[in-house]
Amino acid sequence: MAIIGIDLGTTYSAVAALDDRGRPFTVPNRDGEILTPSAVYLAPDGSAVVGQAALDLELEQPDRVATLVKRRMGQPDYGRPIAGRSFRPEVLSAIILKKLAQDAEAQLGPIDGCVITVPAYFDDTRRKATMDAGRIAGLNVIDILDEPSAAALAYALQSGDRIAQTETVLVYDLGGGTFDVTLVKLSPQRFQVLAIEGDVRLGGRDWDERLVNWGADKFLREYGEDPRLDPQSLAGLYAAAERTKRALSKLEHATLTVAHAGRKSTYPIPRPEFEAITRDLMTRTRLTTQQLLKQTQLTWDDVSKVLLVGGSTHMPACARMLYELTGRRADHSLAVSEVVARGAALHAGIRIETTPTEKLRRAIGPQLAEVIEINVNAHSLGVAVRRGHERINDKLIPKNTPLPAVAERVYYTVTDNQSRVRVQILQGEALPAEACIAVGECWIEGLPPQLPKGSPVRVHCGVAANGRIEVTATDQTSGRAASVTIHRPGGLSDEELAHATQWVRLLSVQ
Repeated sequence: MAIIGIDLGTTYSAVAALDDRGRPFTVPNRDGEILTPSAVYLAPDGSAVVGQAALDLELEQPDRVATLVKRRMGQPDYGRPIAGRSFRPEVLSAIILKKLAQDAEAQLGPIDGCVITVPAYFDDTRRKATMDAGRIAGLNVIDILDEPSAAALAYALQSGDRIAQTETVLVYDLGGGTFDVTLVKLSPQRFQVLAIEGDVRLGGRDWDERLVNWGADKFLREYGEDPRLDPQSLAGLYAAAERTKRALSKLEHATLTVAHAGRKSTYPIPRPEFEAITRDLMTRTRLTTQQLLKQTQLTWDDVSKVLLVGGSTHMPACARMLYELTGRRADHSLAVSEVVARGAALHAGIRIETTPTEKLRRAIGPQLAEVIEINVNAHSLGVAVRRGHERINDKLIPKNTPLPAVAERVYYTVTDNQSRVRVQILQGEALPAEACIAVGECWIEGLPPQLPKGSPVRVHCGVAANGRIEVTATDQTSGRAASVTIHRPGGLSDEELAHATQWVRLLSVQ
C-alpha cells in the first residue's frame, strides 16, 4: 500500500512517497533516474515509450513524439498529430502518468492514491484537465496541489526544527514550461499561502528556444541553410541547446553544436552572451515577482527567505536577480527538481490523515494530522453581466482569497417574460468579460410565465481548497435552481473519458 506525490512537469516529471515515519523521499524510475522526461513516443506496433528513450527517438522520428504536453492542458487537442493521430493533452499526460505510476509500483507496491501538482497559475479548465489525466491513467487522484505550495510545504515540514517562529517565504518556481512565484507564511505545523502570481507560458524551454535561434541564425549565415525548417534537425538542435544551457549553469563558457543537411558547426558562447540574449525573459520573472509583493502590501524586509524551485533555477542569473531585488540569498537547501514531488507526497499524507480510511492512516502515522494548510485562489472568480451594451466581469471572489471560499450575489433578469437565464463563470482580473477566461456556464430553465424584467436570480460560487470551482444559480421567484456542475467548454464528456481510460488501460507503456 502506498500513496505518492507526482510532479507532472512540462519537461521532466518526478515521483515521491512517504516512509513509515511520514517523511518524503523521491522514488527513482526503472532506469534509476530521479527525473523522467515528460515525453511520449507512440510506436508503430501500437505501444508507447515514455522518458529519455522517447526523447532519443524524437531525433529520428519527431512526428511520433509528443513533448511539452503540459503547455497544451485545457486545450481541445495537442496542436499537431502524433503518429498520424490527433490526441487530447489529457490522454498524452495520462500515458506519462501511467509510466510514472508503473515505475513507482515496481518499488512500492500497489498505489492507493496520489496527489498531482499543477502550476499555481493554472485556471480551473487546466486543473480539471489534469485531474482527468489522472483518472484516465487509472489513478485515484486524492487532490491536486499548486507546485510552489508543494515546495513550501516540503520546506516547512522537513525543516521544522529550524523554524522556531513564523517565517514569510518567497517561493520562486521556474520550471521547464511554467513560472510561478508565491508568498507563504510558514510555521512548523501551519502552512498559509498569502499570494500567487505566475506565467503559464514562460519556462526553461523559452531559454532553450533563444539558444536554438541563436545557433540556427549563425548556421544560416554560414551555410545558407536553416535547420529550423527540418523537424529532425530542429529536434537535435533543441536537445543540444538544453545541454548547452545546463553547461552554462556551471561554466563560464560552453559551445553549441548545430547539425543539418550533412553539415555541422560548433559555436562558442560565453555565459554573459547567453544571459544577454535571454535578459528579457529573466526581466519578466522579476516584474512578476515585484507585482506579487505589491499585491500583499508587504516589503522585502518582511520576507524571511527566498526558496528556489524548478530545474531552471540552476541558472546563476536567477539567484543573482533575486538577490538584487530582495536583498536575500536564495535558499538551496532542498533539491530544486525533487521538492515539488516531495511536497505533493506530504500533502497526500495530510489529506489521508483527514479521511476515515483507517488502514491508510495507520500506514502514514499520526504526525501529519496536526498540519493546517491554507491556500489562495490564483485568479478572481466572477460572473459575466450586462452593463448597458457591454458585458463585464463582476468579481465575486477576488484573487488571493484564502480557500475554501464562497460568495453569493443577486442578479436580475434583463427582459420581461424571460424563460431561462444563463450564468457564465469567468476567471481573470480584466473588466471586459471577453478578456477573461470563460470557465463554463450553467442555465436555469423553465422560469415562471409572465416573469417581469428585473426578477432576482441568486448566484452562489465556491472555490475548493484545491482551486476547483462549483456554482449554483437559483431563480428566487420560483426557487428553480441550476445544476451545481457547470459546463466547461472543450472538456471531456463522461463518454469520452471512459473511452480514453479504456484505451490507456490497454496500452502497453514502457
